[in-house]
Amino acid sequence: MGVAPGPARYRSNPVTDNPNSSAGEVALVGAGPGDPDLLTIKAWRLITSAEVVLYDRLVSPEILALIPETARRVHVGKQRANHALPQDQINQRLVDLAREGLKVVRLKGGDPFIFGRGGEEIETLAAAGVRFQVVPGITAASGCAAYAGIPLTHRDHAQSVRFVTGHLKNDTCDLPWKDFVQNNQTLVFYMGLVGLPIICQQLMGHGMAPDMPVALVSKGTNPDQVVVTGTLDTIVERVKAQQVQPPTLVIIGNVVSLRSKLDWVGAMPELSGSKPG
Repeated sequence: MGVAPGPARYRSNPVTDNPNSSAGEVALVGAGPGDPDLLTIKAWRLITSAEVVLYDRLVSPEILALIPETARRVHVGKQRANHALPQDQINQRLVDLAREGLKVVRLKGGDPFIFGRGGEEIETLAAAGVRFQVVPGITAASGCAAYAGIPLTHRDHAQSVRFVTGHLKNDTCDLPWKDFVQNNQTLVFYMGLVGLPIICQQLMGHGMAPDMPVALVSKGTNPDQVVVTGTLDTIVERVKAQQVQPPTLVIIGNVVSLRSKLDWVGAMPELSGSKPG
């Protein structure tokens, strides 16, 4: 990141900052949505001093490049119906590595506590008596929305925002769709590419206007970011035409209409290779 750690500005942390401790420790670190400049300084500090890093598939190559060459790397990423390592085995691996006396970083895309299963991992660590800490990351909703020029809340358009997983369990539609149809609310669906037709169909079926603005952000905050905009009744075909790739984020609400004025990345393409939607 090009940011050197400053003088002693960090509070002493018994989990990670005790130089006399021989016990291992785990830092659950949010890597943000992709752009390495969005890492927190604390995340950068822990990544660059780790002895072992277990990382997800959504962590960008630029962030993985910060891992020391001496550190062991373990890919534990998950894709739809394809898990490199089951979650319970990831949990146990963290315990085992810490018990070897190692400084372990569990590196997750976005924020560990927002659809990242971070709570499950630290439950296991706590039960095993392993020392740990959690470093928040910029979640995909705020990162992708910002880089797409879409404020998630706005006094004239939305006074609340709701995060929903678009990875529908067992491919069913068992979500509180009626509750999603609210005035002055922004909906954000994580991992919503496969479920997009169902999402649009269900929202319209429960009373949301077909002309409600929608944006799908692919590979948000990265140089190859793509943003596709439309409405509930047009977005599915527009996304098919663009042939976008995951990871994706779906934003639904009147705030999407502001993108035409606020797309700062599209106005300054030298900052990113993103394509205007």
